[in-house]
Amino acid sequence: MLIEENKPLAPFTTFGIGGPARFFVEAASEEEIAEAAAWADLRHLPLFVLGGGSNLLVSDAGFDGLVLHVALQGITAAGASDHPDESIYQAAAGEDWNYFVACSTEAGCAGVECLAGIPGTVGGTPVQNVGAYGQEVASSIECLRAFDLHARAFVEIPAAECGFAYRRSRFNTVDRGRYIITRVDYRLTRGGAPTVRYADLQRVFPEGTQPTLAEVAAEVRRLRQSKGMLLVEGDPDCKSAGSFFKNPVISEEQFLAIAALSDAAPPRFPAGAEPENQGHVKIPAAWLIEQAGFKKGYALDAAAISSRHTLALTNRGGATAAGILALAERITAAVEERFGIALQMEPVMVGF
Repeated sequence: MLIEENKPLAPFTTFGIGGPARFFVEAASEEEIAEAAAWADLRHLPLFVLGGGSNLLVSDAGFDGLVLHVALQGITAAGASDHPDESIYQAAAGEDWNYFVACSTEAGCAGVECLAGIPGTVGGTPVQNVGAYGQEVASSIECLRAFDLHARAFVEIPAAECGFAYRRSRFNTVDRGRYIITRVDYRLTRGGAPTVRYADLQRVFPEGTQPTLAEVAAEVRRLRQSKGMLLVEGDPDCKSAGSFFKNPVISEEQFLAIAALSDAAPPRFPAGAEPENQGHVKIPAAWLIEQAGFKKGYALDAAAISSRHTLALTNRGGATAAGILALAERITAAVEERFGIALQMEPVMVGF
Protein backbone atom coordinates (compact mmCIF):
# COMPACT_ATOMS: atom_id res chain seq x y z
CA MET A 1 0.00 0.00 0.00
CA LEU A 2 1.53 3.30 -1.13
CA ILE A 3 0.55 6.41 0.84
CA GLU A 4 1.18 9.68 -1.02
CA GLU A 5 1.18 13.14 0.55
CA ASN A 6 -0.30 16.41 -0.74
CA LYS A 7 -1.84 14.73 -3.77
CA PRO A 8 -3.76 17.16 -6.03
CA LEU A 9 -7.42 16.13 -6.23
CA ALA A 10 -8.62 18.34 -9.09
CA PRO A 11 -7.41 15.84 -11.76
CA PHE A 12 -9.55 13.13 -10.14
CA THR A 13 -12.78 15.12 -10.55
CA THR A 14 -14.86 15.94 -13.60
CA PHE A 15 -15.10 19.53 -12.32
CA GLY A 16 -11.31 19.87 -12.40
CA ILE A 17 -11.53 21.77 -9.13
CA GLY A 18 -10.10 21.22 -5.66
CA GLY A 19 -7.02 21.40 -3.46
CA PRO A 20 -4.76 18.52 -2.36
CA ALA A 21 -5.37 15.54 -0.13
CA ARG A 22 -3.09 15.50 2.89
CA PHE A 23 -2.74 11.75 2.30
CA PHE A 24 -3.82 9.66 -0.69
CA VAL A 25 -3.91 5.94 -1.43
CA GLU A 26 -5.13 3.95 -4.42
CA ALA A 27 -6.63 0.62 -3.36
CA ALA A 28 -6.75 -2.15 -5.99
CA SER A 29 -7.94 -4.92 -3.64
CA GLU A 30 -10.24 -5.44 -0.68
CA GLU A 31 -7.17 -6.14 1.47
CA GLU A 32 -5.76 -2.70 0.63
CA ILE A 33 -9.11 -1.08 1.45
CA ALA A 34 -9.13 -2.66 4.91
CA GLU A 35 -5.47 -1.74 5.40
CA ALA A 36 -6.04 1.90 4.38
CA ALA A 37 -9.04 2.21 6.68
CA ALA A 38 -6.98 0.87 9.59
CA TRP A 39 -4.11 3.24 8.74
CA ALA A 40 -6.42 6.26 8.89
CA ASP A 41 -8.13 5.03 12.06
CA LEU A 42 -4.81 4.53 13.85
CA ARG A 43 -3.87 8.14 13.12
CA HIS A 44 -7.36 9.52 13.86
CA LEU A 45 -7.62 10.90 10.33
CA PRO A 46 -10.88 11.57 8.50
CA LEU A 47 -11.36 9.23 5.54
CA PHE A 48 -12.94 10.06 2.19
CA VAL A 49 -13.68 7.40 -0.42
CA LEU A 50 -13.12 8.59 -4.00
CA GLY A 51 -14.56 6.83 -7.01
CA GLY A 52 -14.91 8.43 -10.44
CA GLY A 53 -15.08 11.99 -9.09
CA SER A 54 -18.12 12.78 -11.22
CA ASN A 55 -20.52 13.97 -8.52
CA LEU A 56 -18.05 15.86 -6.41
CA LEU A 57 -16.99 19.36 -5.43
CA VAL A 58 -13.68 19.47 -3.54
CA SER A 59 -12.87 22.58 -1.53
CA ASP A 60 -10.04 24.84 -2.59
CA ALA A 61 -8.22 23.92 0.63
CA GLY A 62 -8.42 20.23 -0.25
CA PHE A 63 -9.02 17.42 2.26
CA ASP A 64 -7.14 17.23 5.57
CA GLY A 65 -7.21 13.44 5.90
CA LEU A 66 -6.81 10.28 3.85
CA VAL A 67 -8.45 10.04 0.41
CA LEU A 68 -8.94 6.40 -0.58
CA HIS A 69 -9.28 5.99 -4.33
CA VAL A 70 -11.16 2.75 -5.07
CA ALA A 71 -9.57 1.02 -8.07
CA LEU A 72 -10.95 -2.53 -7.84
CA GLN A 73 -11.52 -4.06 -11.29
CA GLY A 74 -13.44 -7.00 -12.77
CA ILE A 75 -16.85 -7.91 -14.21
CA THR A 76 -18.40 -11.39 -14.22
CA ALA A 77 -21.81 -12.61 -15.37
CA ALA A 78 -23.76 -15.79 -14.61
CA GLY A 79 -27.31 -16.98 -15.08
CA ALA A 80 -29.67 -16.38 -12.16
CA SER A 81 -30.55 -19.70 -10.51
CA ASP A 82 -34.12 -18.61 -9.75
CA HIS A 83 -34.93 -16.98 -13.13
CA PRO A 84 -33.49 -18.57 -16.29
CA ASP A 85 -34.09 -15.40 -18.34
CA GLU A 86 -32.00 -13.23 -16.00
CA SER A 87 -28.29 -12.77 -15.42
CA ILE A 88 -26.44 -11.60 -12.33
CA TYR A 89 -23.57 -9.25 -13.19
CA GLN A 90 -20.98 -8.74 -10.47
CA ALA A 91 -18.99 -5.56 -11.10
CA ALA A 92 -16.09 -4.30 -9.02
CA ALA A 93 -16.57 -0.83 -7.59
CA GLY A 94 -13.68 0.72 -9.52
CA GLU A 95 -14.97 -0.31 -12.95
CA ASP A 96 -15.94 2.50 -15.29
CA TRP A 97 -19.73 2.72 -15.31
CA ASN A 98 -19.98 3.31 -19.05
CA TYR A 99 -17.86 0.25 -19.72
CA PHE A 100 -20.21 -1.83 -17.59
CA VAL A 101 -23.28 -0.51 -19.44
CA ALA A 102 -21.62 -1.30 -22.77
CA CYS A 103 -20.74 -4.84 -21.65
CA SER A 104 -24.25 -5.66 -20.49
CA THR A 105 -26.14 -4.09 -23.40
CA GLU A 106 -23.84 -5.71 -25.97
CA ALA A 107 -24.60 -9.04 -24.29
CA GLY A 108 -28.33 -8.36 -24.77
CA CYS A 109 -29.12 -7.78 -21.10
CA ALA A 110 -31.68 -5.07 -20.29
CA GLY A 111 -31.90 -2.97 -17.16
CA VAL A 112 -29.27 -0.20 -17.38
CA GLU A 113 -29.36 0.87 -21.05
CA CYS A 114 -30.88 4.29 -20.23
CA LEU A 115 -28.01 4.99 -17.85
CA ALA A 116 -25.42 5.04 -20.64
CA GLY A 117 -23.12 8.04 -20.71
CA ILE A 118 -23.26 8.76 -16.98
CA PRO A 119 -19.69 9.45 -15.79
CA GLY A 120 -18.20 7.75 -12.78
CA THR A 121 -17.60 4.26 -11.46
CA VAL A 122 -19.78 1.31 -10.54
CA GLY A 123 -19.32 1.87 -6.81
CA GLY A 124 -20.93 5.29 -6.92
CA THR A 125 -24.17 4.15 -8.54
CA PRO A 126 -25.92 2.80 -5.42
CA VAL A 127 -24.89 5.77 -3.29
CA GLN A 128 -26.88 8.33 -5.31
CA ASN A 129 -29.30 5.74 -6.71
CA VAL A 130 -28.15 6.97 -10.11
CA GLY A 131 -30.98 7.51 -12.55
CA ALA A 132 -31.76 9.03 -15.94
CA TYR A 133 -34.20 8.74 -18.83
CA GLY A 134 -36.72 6.61 -16.96
CA GLN A 135 -34.37 4.21 -15.15
CA GLU A 136 -32.72 4.02 -11.74
CA VAL A 137 -30.09 1.53 -10.62
CA ALA A 138 -32.37 0.65 -7.69
CA SER A 139 -34.52 -1.35 -10.12
CA SER A 140 -31.62 -3.58 -11.17
CA ILE A 141 -29.35 -3.85 -8.12
CA GLU A 142 -29.50 -7.27 -6.47
CA CYS A 143 -27.08 -6.61 -3.63
CA LEU A 144 -23.70 -5.06 -2.93
CA ARG A 145 -20.55 -5.87 -1.01
CA ALA A 146 -18.89 -3.30 1.20
CA PHE A 147 -16.40 -2.78 4.00
CA ASP A 148 -18.21 -1.71 7.17
CA LEU A 149 -16.01 0.84 8.92
CA HIS A 150 -17.93 0.35 12.18
CA ALA A 151 -17.65 -3.43 12.31
CA ARG A 152 -14.27 -3.52 10.48
CA ALA A 153 -15.60 -6.34 8.32
CA PHE A 154 -16.85 -6.98 4.81
CA VAL A 155 -20.61 -7.37 4.50
CA GLU A 156 -23.17 -8.05 1.78
CA ILE A 157 -26.24 -5.82 1.71
CA PRO A 158 -29.34 -6.79 -0.31
CA ALA A 159 -31.08 -4.11 -2.33
CA ALA A 160 -34.08 -4.17 0.01
CA GLU A 161 -31.84 -2.90 2.81
CA CYS A 162 -30.21 -0.08 0.81
CA GLY A 163 -32.96 2.48 1.49
CA PHE A 164 -33.27 3.53 -2.14
CA ALA A 165 -35.34 6.62 -3.01
CA TYR A 166 -35.00 9.47 -5.50
CA ARG A 167 -31.23 10.23 -5.61
CA ARG A 168 -30.94 8.74 -2.14
CA SER A 169 -29.83 5.63 -0.32
CA ARG A 170 -28.72 4.76 3.18
CA PHE A 171 -25.17 5.36 1.95
CA ASN A 172 -25.66 9.12 1.49
CA THR A 173 -28.14 9.63 4.35
CA VAL A 174 -28.30 7.66 7.63
CA ASP A 175 -25.11 5.65 6.93
CA ARG A 176 -23.08 8.32 5.15
CA GLY A 177 -19.40 7.50 5.53
CA ARG A 178 -19.94 4.09 7.11
CA TYR A 179 -19.45 1.77 4.12
CA ILE A 180 -16.82 1.47 1.39
CA ILE A 181 -18.53 -0.26 -1.53
CA THR A 182 -16.31 -2.83 -3.23
CA ARG A 183 -18.72 -4.65 -5.58
CA VAL A 184 -22.24 -4.23 -6.93
CA ASP A 185 -24.41 -7.08 -8.23
CA TYR A 186 -27.00 -6.25 -10.90
CA ARG A 187 -29.89 -8.48 -11.96
CA LEU A 188 -30.49 -7.89 -15.68
CA THR A 189 -32.94 -9.46 -18.15
CA ARG A 190 -31.45 -11.45 -21.02
CA GLY A 191 -33.16 -10.54 -24.28
CA GLY A 192 -35.27 -7.94 -22.46
CA ALA A 193 -36.83 -4.96 -24.20
CA PRO A 194 -35.25 -1.55 -23.58
CA THR A 195 -36.98 0.98 -21.36
CA VAL A 196 -38.48 3.74 -23.53
CA ARG A 197 -40.75 5.65 -21.16
CA TYR A 198 -38.96 9.00 -21.20
CA ALA A 199 -40.45 11.62 -23.55
CA ASP A 200 -37.17 12.38 -25.34
CA LEU A 201 -36.73 8.69 -26.13
CA GLN A 202 -40.36 8.21 -27.18
CA ARG A 203 -39.96 10.94 -29.78
CA VAL A 204 -37.13 8.96 -31.38
CA PHE A 205 -38.68 5.54 -30.77
CA PRO A 206 -42.47 5.98 -31.02
CA GLU A 207 -44.93 3.28 -30.03
CA GLY A 208 -44.76 0.35 -32.40
CA THR A 209 -41.01 0.55 -33.02
CA GLN A 210 -38.70 -2.05 -31.53
CA PRO A 211 -35.31 -0.46 -30.88
CA THR A 212 -32.44 -2.58 -29.65
CA LEU A 213 -30.72 -2.03 -26.32
CA ALA A 214 -27.69 -0.68 -28.16
CA GLU A 215 -29.82 1.79 -30.15
CA VAL A 216 -31.45 3.13 -27.00
CA ALA A 217 -28.09 3.41 -25.21
CA ALA A 218 -26.63 5.25 -28.20
CA GLU A 219 -29.58 7.68 -28.27
CA VAL A 220 -29.20 8.32 -24.55
CA ARG A 221 -25.53 9.18 -25.07
CA ARG A 222 -26.49 11.50 -27.94
CA LEU A 223 -29.08 13.24 -25.76
CA ARG A 224 -26.59 13.62 -22.93
CA GLN A 225 -24.02 15.10 -25.30
CA SER A 226 -26.57 17.57 -26.67
CA LYS A 227 -27.06 18.79 -23.09
CA GLY A 228 -23.36 18.88 -22.25
CA MET A 229 -23.80 15.89 -19.93
CA LEU A 230 -21.40 13.55 -21.74
CA LEU A 231 -17.68 13.73 -21.03
CA VAL A 232 -16.02 14.91 -24.25
CA GLU A 233 -12.39 16.01 -24.24
CA GLY A 234 -12.05 19.74 -24.89
CA ASP A 235 -15.74 20.55 -24.38
CA PRO A 236 -15.95 23.30 -21.70
CA ASP A 237 -19.52 22.31 -20.82
CA CYS A 238 -18.22 18.92 -19.68
CA LYS A 239 -16.13 20.28 -16.81
CA SER A 240 -18.99 19.92 -14.37
CA ALA A 241 -20.48 17.58 -11.81
CA GLY A 242 -23.49 16.87 -14.01
CA SER A 243 -26.79 18.05 -12.56
CA PHE A 244 -25.86 20.44 -9.76
CA PHE A 245 -29.37 20.66 -8.29
CA LYS A 246 -31.95 18.01 -7.51
CA ASN A 247 -35.41 18.26 -9.04
CA PRO A 248 -37.64 19.33 -6.12
CA VAL A 249 -40.47 17.10 -4.97
CA ILE A 250 -43.32 19.37 -3.90
CA SER A 251 -46.95 19.13 -2.83
CA GLU A 252 -49.81 19.62 -5.25
CA GLU A 253 -50.64 22.87 -3.44
CA GLN A 254 -47.11 24.18 -3.96
CA PHE A 255 -47.27 23.23 -7.62
CA LEU A 256 -50.52 25.18 -8.11
CA ALA A 257 -49.00 28.19 -6.33
CA ILE A 258 -45.99 28.10 -8.67
CA ALA A 259 -48.28 27.77 -11.69
CA ALA A 260 -50.16 30.89 -10.54
CA LEU A 261 -46.87 32.83 -10.49
CA SER A 262 -45.87 31.76 -14.00
CA ASP A 263 -46.84 32.81 -17.48
CA ALA A 264 -46.72 29.22 -18.74
CA ALA A 265 -47.75 26.02 -17.01
CA PRO A 266 -44.70 24.46 -15.34
CA PRO A 267 -43.75 20.92 -16.36
CA ARG A 268 -44.37 18.16 -13.83
CA PHE A 269 -43.45 14.51 -13.39
CA PRO A 270 -44.46 11.72 -11.00
CA ALA A 271 -42.68 12.03 -7.68
CA GLY A 272 -42.16 8.30 -7.21
CA ALA A 273 -43.94 5.43 -5.53
CA GLU A 274 -42.49 5.97 -2.04
CA PRO A 275 -45.15 6.57 0.66
CA GLU A 276 -43.72 10.01 1.48
CA ASN A 277 -44.25 11.07 -2.14
CA GLN A 278 -47.97 10.39 -2.25
CA GLY A 279 -49.81 13.57 -3.25
CA HIS A 280 -46.56 15.13 -4.48
CA VAL A 281 -45.09 15.91 -7.89
CA LYS A 282 -41.59 16.49 -9.20
CA ILE A 283 -40.85 19.81 -10.88
CA PRO A 284 -37.70 20.38 -12.98
CA ALA A 285 -35.07 22.47 -11.21
CA ALA A 286 -33.90 23.69 -14.62
CA TRP A 287 -37.32 25.22 -15.31
CA LEU A 288 -37.34 26.98 -11.91
CA ILE A 289 -33.85 28.34 -12.53
CA GLU A 290 -34.75 29.70 -15.95
CA GLN A 291 -37.97 31.25 -14.64
CA ALA A 292 -35.91 32.94 -11.91
CA GLY A 293 -33.95 34.75 -14.61
CA PHE A 294 -30.92 32.57 -15.29
CA LYS A 295 -30.23 31.47 -18.83
CA LYS A 296 -27.82 28.96 -20.33
CA GLY A 297 -24.29 30.37 -20.38
CA TYR A 298 -24.83 32.78 -17.46
CA ALA A 299 -21.41 33.28 -15.85
CA LEU A 300 -19.95 34.54 -12.62
CA ASP A 301 -16.26 34.90 -13.44
CA ALA A 302 -14.99 31.42 -14.43
CA ALA A 303 -18.00 29.61 -12.95
CA ALA A 304 -20.91 29.37 -15.38
CA ILE A 305 -24.17 27.69 -16.16
CA SER A 306 -23.69 25.25 -19.02
CA SER A 307 -24.42 26.69 -22.47
CA ARG A 308 -26.56 23.61 -23.14
CA HIS A 309 -28.27 22.71 -19.87
CA THR A 310 -29.39 25.04 -17.10
CA LEU A 311 -28.98 22.35 -14.46
CA ALA A 312 -25.20 22.02 -14.86
CA LEU A 313 -22.68 24.43 -13.39
CA THR A 314 -19.35 24.38 -15.20
CA ASN A 315 -15.70 25.32 -14.79
CA ARG A 316 -14.87 27.54 -17.76
CA GLY A 317 -11.19 27.41 -16.89
CA GLY A 318 -9.65 28.37 -13.59
CA ALA A 319 -12.87 28.29 -11.58
CA THR A 320 -12.59 27.68 -7.85
CA ALA A 321 -14.87 25.78 -5.52
CA ALA A 322 -15.70 29.10 -3.86
CA GLY A 323 -16.69 30.50 -7.26
CA ILE A 324 -18.95 27.55 -8.04
CA LEU A 325 -20.65 27.90 -4.66
CA ALA A 326 -21.09 31.66 -5.13
CA LEU A 327 -22.90 31.01 -8.41
CA ALA A 328 -24.98 28.24 -6.83
CA GLU A 329 -25.96 30.50 -3.94
CA ARG A 330 -26.99 33.28 -6.32
CA ILE A 331 -29.23 30.83 -8.19
CA THR A 332 -30.79 29.25 -5.10
CA ALA A 333 -31.51 32.66 -3.55
CA ALA A 334 -33.32 33.82 -6.69
CA VAL A 335 -35.39 30.63 -6.97
CA GLU A 336 -36.37 30.76 -3.32
CA GLU A 337 -37.33 34.44 -3.57
CA ARG A 338 -39.47 33.82 -6.66
CA PHE A 339 -41.07 30.47 -5.80
CA GLY A 340 -40.40 29.75 -2.12
CA ILE A 341 -38.47 26.57 -2.97
CA ALA A 342 -34.99 25.89 -1.59
CA LEU A 343 -33.05 23.99 -4.24
CA GLN A 344 -30.83 21.19 -2.93
CA MET A 345 -27.36 20.64 -4.34
CA GLU A 346 -26.64 17.17 -5.71
CA PRO A 347 -22.80 16.90 -5.65
CA VAL A 348 -20.95 15.58 -2.60
CA MET A 349 -19.05 18.37 -0.84
CA VAL A 350 -15.54 17.42 0.31
CA GLY A 351 -13.23 19.41 2.55
CA PHE A 352 -15.64 22.19 3.44
